Amino acid sequence: MSSTFLHELLIGFCLMLVLEGVIPFLYPQRWRSLVQQLAQVDDRTLRLFGLISMLSGTALLYWIN
Repeated sequence: MSSTFLHELLIGFCLMLVLEGVIPFLYPQRWRSLVQQLAQVDDRTLRLFGLISMLSGTALLYWIN
């Protein structure tokens, strides 16, 4: 693994953490409510949303590169 790739991977991970922290920081009550609602969703639906998210991210990366 080249150091440039690792560096960019770490940058991407850091940006993900920043973006993931925005909603709990700005709207903690709404975020807590959302997490409680997500706990009620069945595994199949969560996996489907995860798959859609991964495919969308991959498609966007392909498109911008």
